[in-house]
Amino acid sequence: MAKEADVLLKNAIVLTMDEDFHQYEPGAVAVSGENILAVGDEDSILAKYSSNEIIDCDGRVLMPGLVNAHTHIPMTLLRGLADDLRLDVWLLGYVMPVEREFVKPEFVRLGTLLGCAESIRSGVTTFADMYYFEEHVARATAEVGLRAVCSQTVLKFPAPDAQSYEESLAEAREFIQRWKGHPLIVPSVAPHSPYTCTEDILRATTELAIEFDVPLHTHIAETALEVENSREAYDMPVVPYIKKHGLLEAKVLAAHCVHIDNGEIGTLHRSGAGVAHCPSSNLKLASGFAPISKMIEEGLNVGVGTDGTASNNDLDMFEEVRLAAFLAKTVSGDPTSIPASMALAMATRLGARALHIGHLTGSIEPGKRADLIVVDLSTPHNAPRFQRGQDGVYAQLIYAAKSTDVSDVMVNGEWLMRDRELLTLDVGELITEAQVYARQIDAFLIEREKSVLSKLIAIGGAAEEESFEVQAKVRILDPDPVLEAIGKPQIEILYRRHYHEFDTYFTFDDPQQGMLRYREDEFVDDDDQVTRARYRLTQIGPTREEEFPSDVLLSRSRYLAPAVHSLRFYREYFKPTNEYFIEKHRWRWRVLFQGTEFYINLDRVDQPELGYFLEVKSRTWSRQDAERKAELATSLVEFLDASADMRMMKDYIEMVINE
Repeated sequence: MAKEADVLLKNAIVLTMDEDFHQYEPGAVAVSGENILAVGDEDSILAKYSSNEIIDCDGRVLMPGLVNAHTHIPMTLLRGLADDLRLDVWLLGYVMPVEREFVKPEFVRLGTLLGCAESIRSGVTTFADMYYFEEHVARATAEVGLRAVCSQTVLKFPAPDAQSYEESLAEAREFIQRWKGHPLIVPSVAPHSPYTCTEDILRATTELAIEFDVPLHTHIAETALEVENSREAYDMPVVPYIKKHGLLEAKVLAAHCVHIDNGEIGTLHRSGAGVAHCPSSNLKLASGFAPISKMIEEGLNVGVGTDGTASNNDLDMFEEVRLAAFLAKTVSGDPTSIPASMALAMATRLGARALHIGHLTGSIEPGKRADLIVVDLSTPHNAPRFQRGQDGVYAQLIYAAKSTDVSDVMVNGEWLMRDRELLTLDVGELITEAQVYARQIDAFLIEREKSVLSKLIAIGGAAEEESFEVQAKVRILDPDPVLEAIGKPQIEILYRRHYHEFDTYFTFDDPQQGMLRYREDEFVDDDDQVTRARYRLTQIGPTREEEFPSDVLLSRSRYLAPAVHSLRFYREYFKPTNEYFIEKHRWRWRVLFQGTEFYINLDRVDQPELGYFLEVKSRTWSRQDAERKAELATSLVEFLDASADMRMMKDYIEMVINE
């Protein structure tokens, strides 16, 4: 007697994408509930199973749904926002400012729904996401019926959904607890990248991922500059750095991995990490070519990802997989590298394994979830079809087929698209709502084009400094007691510098623009000789944090860039309303006080003639750490014998402007 199935799909070219690349033609698949019951030759399956819903695939391909191994799906609302730009200009000048202004739960929900519609039409049944307000990504995705690894972003900068990384960590924990065990959503934590996270963030997110046994999603070695900076800062490339801080102890999904060597590939393989290869994004942003042929040879689980639509600019996985295969051949100089069957495996089985959900999806095997797509190869651009070898159908799918050939999509045993008609989404309504955001963002950027920060970023090299600068400033009459105190054993001196500084400040009519400082630093040796000079631009934002009761100031945001042009150029480029000049000598000590790092600045302001000042400073990305350091800064000022009744709460430029 035949066993009952909920759905029987027959008369198909069944590509299982299992380890042995089994094919059945004509083949059939039996589905019960959310699971695959059986797969095999049509006669065999129909003899063993019956169903009230029998679907004739009419000779089309029946295969596992595609796995988009890395994306930022709400960024569909930022598609075409800013193209043909350097990565730093694109990210700092456009994407991040727009995200800070517009990214809220309703934005994330709409962007996710629009991205889900595009994904379904592209044959995607599973994607790995990394974004803000990931709770709302998860909700929208589950409502539509897609499968996803949803990763709550944690980074050291203030984010649209958190003012500090402690808030992001807390939200990631709660998010994982709420969604752990969901039939469609696998919750995850996403330390954005090593260069946007502190060591504390890397350790904390790793511990969180291990505690709940969930994936950890991050960006690794996307650009050559990232690797160069890692070598300069830590004396090691990116993969050894994250290994040192324990990240590879978690179930890592590493996006990009463009600039890694054979040793790093081996390290990732031994740790069980998965890699998401994003060729379109890497090409569009000129990041380079990931060595995926070597990764596959090593045995790494390498999936294919679109990245976000702001840097691709679509979620078309057919296009992405084809490009991955072509690039591998070009980079290796070997046309046999990454054959079509392997490229399709990267988009299915290997992609699911890279996401650490290979036990759930990625191939058509009994017991796995019924995540299936039907692809019509009878279209003109697929004709004719040669059948003398089994690999022909893989080549046809990778090199000729298009996402528009996907006719039907099933996830977890439920139909999301039949005969190219979406069943769980109203696309017209989504497009209308998206256009409303486009008009608002256009208006925002038109106005922002006038901003100092945008101009600073446009000339290149700008980087955001720590969110919180703890600062205590004291006017002093005699520097000798301070110098004597610095030499006491309670202070460990890490290094000492002497600078002769010439600061030109530009101010603007709009106080929200902040100020721009052009600084020439002359490095002075012990013989009072200038050894070298350094030129920098700093955009100093308006104060956004309060003064602590201890009269320690949490200072403003800062963006720093190298100054490679003349002061005259910057004067004409930025067109300031007013200009102020300050000259000073600064003796700086980097010290440890009670186990915490501080900078002690002893300044003599010569122009205007303001006299001596003592500054105690420390920087951090953490609000909690800033509060702790504020208390210590007060203690350090007192230890340095500075007079408490001469405490100052203004920067030098504020003293000059207010005179």
